[in-house]
Amino acid sequence: MIDFNNTKSAFAHHSNWELKKAFYLFSIIKYGILVKLGSYFLKICFKLRFPIKNLVKKTIFSHFCGGENINDCELKINHLFSFGIGTILDYSVEGKENNADFENTKNEIIKTILFASENQKCPFSVFKITGLGRSSLIQKASQNLNNLLDEEIVELDNISNRIDQICETAFEHKVSVFIDAEDSWYQDFIDSQAEKMILKYNIDQPIIYNTIQLYRHDRLSYMKNLIAKCEKSTIYLGLKLVRGAYMEKEREQAENLNYTDPIQINKKATDLDFKAAVEYCFKKIDFVSICVGTHNEASVSHLIQLMEDNNFNNNDNRIYFAQLLGMSDHISFNLSNKKYNVAKYVPYGPIKEVLPYLIRRAEENTSVAGQTGRELSLIKKEIKNRKSI
Repeated sequence: MIDFNNTKSAFAHHSNWELKKAFYLFSIIKYGILVKLGSYFLKICFKLRFPIKNLVKKTIFSHFCGGENINDCELKINHLFSFGIGTILDYSVEGKENNADFENTKNEIIKTILFASENQKCPFSVFKITGLGRSSLIQKASQNLNNLLDEEIVELDNISNRIDQICETAFEHKVSVFIDAEDSWYQDFIDSQAEKMILKYNIDQPIIYNTIQLYRHDRLSYMKNLIAKCEKSTIYLGLKLVRGAYMEKEREQAENLNYTDPIQINKKATDLDFKAAVEYCFKKIDFVSICVGTHNEASVSHLIQLMEDNNFNNNDNRIYFAQLLGMSDHISFNLSNKKYNVAKYVPYGPIKEVLPYLIRRAEENTSVAGQTGRELSLIKKEIKNRKSI
């Protein structure tokens, strides 16, 4: 099995300065109050046009993002690939609400697919459906399709057309693309669109991947039904398995609107469903390809054990591991060191536009129990090791 405490391998890609910068960054992030104050400060500064762009770019942006455009990301892409790690370019501009922005987002996602088609360093592309249409309309469509106005139906068709253009490009260029999961109030529409694309384009290989968030108590059964549907239609399926990142917001929304909380009762229930999902997909590996997007060492070890027990090659192209750039390098780089298929999500976009993503990353590190402490302890260990050399 892999030694995730091997910090020499985990941080070989970091210079001494980069390692210290990461240490200072996570030292701040571990305090929730500092994250909240910092987030508020950044929003105000950008709104008032204070000259803080370079400060943000050299600190939190450079740690969690690849650049402001695809060309900017090439240095990071090449650096990761030199350690055997692929890149998933993630255009992380959020919160847009007009057609011009939706078209721009669609075109940018297509650019990532075309880039990946010519670059073996990028095994996947990815997109969020809420980046292609009004989130309020997507929410309405998820809850009651029979209550839509004529003009809303036209608008939804435009969203569907953007999704299809992206997926058709992926199909034509043989680039697998993830459709990300989002808040539960958007997910029914997202699932319906993902399933249409899967049935249309996964004829010869898994081009379209849907994402399963196992911190929802209904997702394991949904996943099994989707697998059964694909098996009956004799088509391939791609699945990205994750725990999920919106738990606090989900619980708050359920309480405020007085509906059943969609989130698992506790972490143990989430872990059990995640484990069960991996095992079920593994049994269907002949036509189900998986990307396990996790920062959980036990989940990674579990899949590795399944592969070993069944005599799979470490680099079997039906199985990938993925983590976010700037997080859990002890998992990503130790996996790649053993020749497993690993990719990092590399967000990019104009700094001001990517700010909501950066704030969410900082908040996630604060809220996930043990995440920041684990990062810090490993970074401190490697800094100490380098000083002793």
